[in-house]
Amino acid sequence: MFDNEVVWVTGSSTGIGRATAIGFAERGCKVAVHYNSSEDKAREAAARIEEAGGGALILKGDVSDAGDVKRMVGEIENRYGRLDILVNNAGSLIERRTLEEMTGELWDRVMEVNLKSVFLVSQAVLPIMKRQGKGRIINVSSVAARNGGGPGSVAYATAKGGVSTLTRAMAKELISENILVNGIAPGVITTPFHDQFTPPELREKQAQSIPMGREGTPEETVGSILFLASPAANYLVGEIIEINGGLLMS
Repeated sequence: MFDNEVVWVTGSSTGIGRATAIGFAERGCKVAVHYNSSEDKAREAAARIEEAGGGALILKGDVSDAGDVKRMVGEIENRYGRLDILVNNAGSLIERRTLEEMTGELWDRVMEVNLKSVFLVSQAVLPIMKRQGKGRIINVSSVAARNGGGPGSVAYATAKGGVSTLTRAMAKELISENILVNGIAPGVITTPFHDQFTPPELREKQAQSIPMGREGTPEETVGSILFLASPAANYLVGEIIEINGGLLMS
């Protein structure tokens, strides 16, 4: 499926990002593991990648900061000289707040972490992918982009809606450069995200509303990402795959 490609998965120390990084490594890819604060978990993920037979480069930085992003892209280029696949996975709810409770500062931070980061990282890798004459970008949106999210996630849902729209806009703009842009939109996935931000009673209620009757696992999102990055998706562009156990159906 892959031929020693270089992959950068943002936010890959835990959750969906970690599972994705390991999934690419298991298929022979070299993977840049990114974290901002979870260094120990990033090193654990890198160790798993190397055990799986892939090479690992650990990157630390804030993907909402243009300077950090530029530096990290430089580190990838210095190590590998190329970048074939980018997975824009990094994101966070940061804090649950209703519209009435929301502050301008929190709103801006949620937009920076979840939406601005996708813009900055994608823009920064373009020179490498254009020089290569090809590339794949997969953005991680959310079911919240379409259903408005759970309680107190007004800013997060709005940001992820922006990610979905940005995915389609990027897809149209970059297709002429042979850079294919698609996305996934996970539903309720068992990750540290929900451990941190979703109370047990709310998680139980959410699980009951899912036709499959349970949360998904990070590993159950990986197949769609691998597909979108593979030659099997050569004629797919601007698509967002919903991975939610039937919680939301088109």
